[in-house]
Amino acid sequence: LFYRKTNKDKKNNKNRRSNLNLNCNVVFVCFCVSASVPQFTNSPTMIVMVGLPARGKTYISKKLTRYLNWIGVTTKVFNIGQYRREATCSYNSFEFFRPDNTEAMKIRKTCVVTALKDVCDYFTREQGQVVVFDATNTTPERREVIISFAKENGYKVFFVESICDDPEIIAENIKQVKLSSPDYIDCDKEEAVADFLKRIDCYKLTYVPLDNNKDRNLSYIKIFNVGSRYLVNQVQDHIQSRIVYYLMNIHVTPRSIYLSRHGESELNLTGRIGGDSGLSPRGAKFASALGTYMRGQCIRDLKVWTSHMKRTIQTAEALGVQYEQWKALNEIDAGVCEEMTYEEIQNNFPEEFALRDQDKYRYRYPKGESYEDLVQRLEPVIMELERQENVLVICHQAVMRCLLAYFLDKSADELPYLKCPLHTVLKLTPVAYGCKVDSVFLNVEAVNTHRDKPVVNPTSSTFSQQYRSRSYTLIIVYTVYFFNIYIYIYIYIYIYIYIYIYTEQNWTSTLKNPSPQKPTRKALEIP
Repeated sequence: LFYRKTNKDKKNNKNRRSNLNLNCNVVFVCFCVSASVPQFTNSPTMIVMVGLPARGKTYISKKLTRYLNWIGVTTKVFNIGQYRREATCSYNSFEFFRPDNTEAMKIRKTCVVTALKDVCDYFTREQGQVVVFDATNTTPERREVIISFAKENGYKVFFVESICDDPEIIAENIKQVKLSSPDYIDCDKEEAVADFLKRIDCYKLTYVPLDNNKDRNLSYIKIFNVGSRYLVNQVQDHIQSRIVYYLMNIHVTPRSIYLSRHGESELNLTGRIGGDSGLSPRGAKFASALGTYMRGQCIRDLKVWTSHMKRTIQTAEALGVQYEQWKALNEIDAGVCEEMTYEEIQNNFPEEFALRDQDKYRYRYPKGESYEDLVQRLEPVIMELERQENVLVICHQAVMRCLLAYFLDKSADELPYLKCPLHTVLKLTPVAYGCKVDSVFLNVEAVNTHRDKPVVNPTSSTFSQQYRSRSYTLIIVYTVYFFNIYIYIYIYIYIYIYIYIYTEQNWTSTLKNPSPQKPTRKALEIP
């Protein structure tokens, strides 16, 4: 910029120019800051269980934690019963839970304080997103302690209260879960049941449910008799709405879920991934064997789900029953790598091949999908599976891995390498705190499509060259990007100052040299 003016003008405009420079700097700083601000994320959330013992709180806690971790929300359960067992030498009787047992009450309060400290560490050090605080929390005083702790640390609180007055459900819960608790190891079953019922009576003395009027400002869901009725209040954000949606879909009815891949396809024989080919002769034989096996299970009202691809539809047609097609069950989209072998991918796209080996769960095929994308696509399938009873799902390898990871509580690193062989049926039976798996091979040979997790060596030459070239590419891209930003800002400042100077010069020259008035003509006087 070239700007020449007299000293007098410089002194008069000194403040103006300093303001102009300040404005320009502010424009630049604001631009840079706005570009570096991360996107908005929800505050950490505490899911606080409420309810008497044997009401399914731990069952809900574990199931909800498994679901949230599966969809990518880092979640952990903090069970106060475990803290109590670590703080005491052994469990004697229900007397420990009497409200007038002063010494025991101190121990229980200390356990809560210790657990809350661990919750804070989990959110700060481990970058957790959600915590499930699994305890009875039956008194308003205990709930107020948790609410105050959450407010001090900036956490959101969502209460989940399980209310059950059905004696049969309570008795079944005690039989299946509580008798196998560490509190009753080497204890007679009848004595254990009697002691646990007295423990429940101790909690009833001080139990105050969430009140619809007094607690109307709190966020909570009440579950009555294991899902016969719900009451939802003050849902605050996206995470809480997903929690409510999930809790309203689960049930405890005994059932089995059958997972099976399609029969061997023509592309499986050639080692090619993806595509939409039909069954091979051995694949057709498996479809027939699958129908025989399912008829032998003698399941009434069995529902059969398939994808929209030929190989799953042809497998289901051999069963001779009605089936429902789900587009969400389609195999993972390999993009430009569709119908290619792994050797062809490695030769044609060596960098992509190495990147996939580095992080198979999050790697996305060019113009395709990742396992992480597939999990999001399959969430409606999981919701519907939780609602249904007996279902046979005929799907694909990647899809079956995602579904299996949900039911078996597998991590994102384990998910892409779960073994789901062809011509094998996995029977999943939900139990108290997990899922029982029975693997049934139907005696029809098939190719092996499983690829073990490779050992990635970051110091290898090919790996280093691929990632070094990728780093150089990123450096060049960001350099060009910020250079363009600099040019745009420079042009903006230049135009701004030019307009400022131009208008100021015209205004100053107008004051100093006003335009002279034109002389008026006088009439000529003729003598």
